[in-house]
Amino acid sequence: MKLRIKTQLAAIALALSAGHAVADINVGVVFSLTGPAASLGAETRKALELMPATLGGEKINYVVLDDATDPTNAVKNTRKLVGENKVDAIIGPNLITNGMAMVDVANETRVPMLSIAPIDPAADKRAWAFRVEPTADIMVGRVVEDMKAKGVKTVGFIGFSDSWGELLLKALTETTQAAGIKIVATERYARTDTSVTGQTLKVMSARPDAVFVGGSGTPAALPQSTLRERGYKGPIYQSHAVANREFLRLGGKNVEGARLPVAPVLVAEQMADGHPNKAAGVAFLQQLEGKLGADSRSTFAGAAWDAWLLLENAMKEAVKTARPGTPEFREGIRNALESTSGLVGVNGTYTLSAEDHGGYDPKAVVLIEVVNGKWSLVK
Repeated sequence: MKLRIKTQLAAIALALSAGHAVADINVGVVFSLTGPAASLGAETRKALELMPATLGGEKINYVVLDDATDPTNAVKNTRKLVGENKVDAIIGPNLITNGMAMVDVANETRVPMLSIAPIDPAADKRAWAFRVEPTADIMVGRVVEDMKAKGVKTVGFIGFSDSWGELLLKALTETTQAAGIKIVATERYARTDTSVTGQTLKVMSARPDAVFVGGSGTPAALPQSTLRERGYKGPIYQSHAVANREFLRLGGKNVEGARLPVAPVLVAEQMADGHPNKAAGVAFLQQLEGKLGADSRSTFAGAAWDAWLLLENAMKEAVKTARPGTPEFREGIRNALESTSGLVGVNGTYTLSAEDHGGYDPKAVVLIEVVNGKWSLVK
């Protein structure tokens, strides 16, 4: 009888052990794959091609959902991923409005999310939300440095009439004030607008030394094209959110000379050997372009890859003490993310803490220019 009980206990222990060994890790992914921000979502999704299928013997399932550039859909997707798919973490989204909408669900359900968009939730909503992208003031600040170096004294702004446009205008306002540059015109347009002639003429009437376009993706090409077609000769700056091939294709010759700040992966081979992110960036591009073809690179894919690197690093710690699919595992991921120190990615280097859920090193940012339809590092 004792032998039979021991045998049964041994069998149960073996089953539990085997169950842990084959426990799946579920990672949710929310990107804008349709709608006005589809060009960004498509670029961001590219990194999924390189994400591994296992982690330390545990199978990884990636569940990808499209938020259709809509915050309501983003929230629905988040609840579906948590409630139906039982995800251990979420990567995405690629829009601030959608990211901020998802934060409440992440905190409510206690599931860590790594936003590709540079969200900045209040301290009481930060616990389960992390971001991979640098903040707007870091990126816009790099552009303003270049304006100052060029002797720009006045700048005009034409940007989206939404939270992204507002965020860029706020960053431009703060950084230009510090640099002694005056904003002389502020105009807005919707992502879906097909004409910005009125706004462009108002900006030009203020005679700014330079113009900053506060948009993202392909819709950001419209103001620059209109400015050039109307005869504006001054320098035009764009935000880092236009750094994809479709922007170059749609803008054509009209976006020649545009300058923008970007994460280093876009021009990794052009950077000095001493840049801390060069080696990682070159290796990533070799893998990405080897799989998806030449010119498939993008900073958005780089951001998604860095989100994976951060998550992978955290999961390696969490899996030591908890089983995937449990609250303890998700808590372990969150705690490990907060302890990330000096993680070198392709888009930047990250040191996180309980007070800073971004931790992006500003020294990684580089300035590029469109030259002959390609991205060129400004040295």
